[in-house]
Amino acid sequence: MEKISLPERADWRDKARELGFTFADMHGKPYWDETSAYRFTLREIEDDIEDPSTELHAMCREAAARIIASEELTTKLAIPEAFRDLVANSWRDQQPELYGRFDLAYDGHGPAKLLEYNADTPTSLYESASFQWSWLEDQIAAGVLSEGDDQFNGIHEAMVARFQELFDPGTDIHFTAVAGNEEDYGTVECMAWAARDADMGAHFVELEQIGLSTDGQFLDEEDRVMGVLFKLYPWEDLLKEDYARSIADSRCLFLEPAWKSVLSNKGLLPVLWEMFEGHPNLLPAYFADDLERSDVSSIFPNGYVSKPLFSREGASVRIFEGGRKVEASDDAGYGSYPRILQAYAPLPVFDGFRPVIGSWIVGGACAGIGLREDRGRITQDLSRFKPHFIRD
Repeated sequence: MEKISLPERADWRDKARELGFTFADMHGKPYWDETSAYRFTLREIEDDIEDPSTELHAMCREAAARIIASEELTTKLAIPEAFRDLVANSWRDQQPELYGRFDLAYDGHGPAKLLEYNADTPTSLYESASFQWSWLEDQIAAGVLSEGDDQFNGIHEAMVARFQELFDPGTDIHFTAVAGNEEDYGTVECMAWAARDADMGAHFVELEQIGLSTDGQFLDEEDRVMGVLFKLYPWEDLLKEDYARSIADSRCLFLEPAWKSVLSNKGLLPVLWEMFEGHPNLLPAYFADDLERSDVSSIFPNGYVSKPLFSREGASVRIFEGGRKVEASDDAGYGSYPRILQAYAPLPVFDGFRPVIGSWIVGGACAGIGLREDRGRITQDLSRFKPHFIRD
């Protein structure tokens, strides 16, 4: 693994606008950055990222079964008591999942370490599945990259196959996100694109426009009944909405299903460590309340990270070394949640930037990666997205 400086495509911003990549620059700062790219060997991808990610996902499903069957664990994970049956029934009924993204710390030597699992509403899908692939093709055509260079990126194809596996041709699927968020819309449209390629009907509806019929079914803005709904809206927020009590009897299949609420929860991390302690891809992790009377420094001699059960884009993360807080992000409304403590795994540093590997799971297998980097130790909403390629 190495970072290599490369010339930008002269017209990449024009292509971004043409393809609807409207958030390539955000708040006056670059988000997509192709002034350099990360190179991997095929062995690094297959042995250190792809296979371990697929294994981690299987472990997470084992953890989900354990959590859902345990009142103690669902309480620790702050799953609302009123909706525990909704979560349990979605697991019992084997309601299908589409996708997720592991965030991994990896320096090219391995093993990769799991930082967290974005199992419910992961973004950066469009950048990973589509725009970095067009970058690869353009740079090979321009002679910047070699003909034999490749990219670990079968995300779109895997998503198409997953839709075909789950639904009959012509099935209508609705896709929703909060209005006005370009990044969320890009993710939802990327998902809908895969559905259309799978011969499904794909309809976008703004979250705020969803209604409820007199017989308890969810409706889009044209009063069409929604039988399948992909929602880019976290379960922990959705379950606070007034209409949450209508979900169980709505006859609407939600993607991601309610049981994903226990995997997108940082409380998953101590459960995984308890179940698979010593696994090479896991970091020691514990519920903070369980360590109240413990010597935390002796448990985490190389430092630790404090994370709330729920957060997005690195919010409310605190890093400690030698008993001292060395970096923290804004709470952004997540600071009041119970916390977990996880052993600190320093990210590698390339030219002053620290990359995190986002490893994409589609169905049950790893299908590709995307990278984001930041000068800080905590990857946040404006951390840059970097393309990658494979060359031995």
